[in-house]
Amino acid sequence: MIIPGINCRDFETVAVQAKKISEISSWAHLDVEDGVFTPSVTWRHLEEFSFLTSELPMLHFEVHLMVANPEQVIEGWLKNGAERVIVHLEAMDNPHLILETVKKVGGEVMLAINPGTSAEMLIPYINSFPAFQILAVSPGPSGQEFDESVLEKIKFLRERAPNAIIEVDGGINPETAKSAKEAGANILVSTSYIMDSPDPKGAYEELDRSTK
Repeated sequence: MIIPGINCRDFETVAVQAKKISEISSWAHLDVEDGVFTPSVTWRHLEEFSFLTSELPMLHFEVHLMVANPEQVIEGWLKNGAERVIVHLEAMDNPHLILETVKKVGGEVMLAINPGTSAEMLIPYINSFPAFQILAVSPGPSGQEFDESVLEKIKFLRERAPNAIIEVDGGINPETAKSAKEAGANILVSTSYIMDSPDPKGAYEELDRSTK
């Protein structure tokens, strides 16, 4: 599964890109960066997000929370239209609270790790979290180069969690998409390759073909 990503600093651009994505995919991946966990800051206003999800009811949003203290914000994103939240192991203090919040509010949760974090750190969570993200670039802006070392992490995790959903985000193009899928990934997030293309639909379809 290919999911187009949104990494923007203002709502106007987010809205334009979400509309484009709704024409080529049923899912969109929204990067939320706070300038604390990440060096950069993106748009992250819940009232505007609620308006966006009401305007595009056909589009499912997963929200990638690259933020400090994700426990404090996941409920708000889920209540305002996110169907899946992605939290980082490196920022998480209370996994039980995160899982209980998602269960209470409804929705899905995915646990992510940065490129510099060992996949072994995910092992304690493979029986509690249903899905994992291997970030293939440093948390921050789109357009970064795919870190080839994550392929071994994907293989490692797939061997130990054969039924888990594994998402890979960052540096995805037709070549890296094929490699990530062969390593065991189920979902691939691509932001710049699709959204910076003069033909986003064509770029999306090219990525989809590369993983068949």
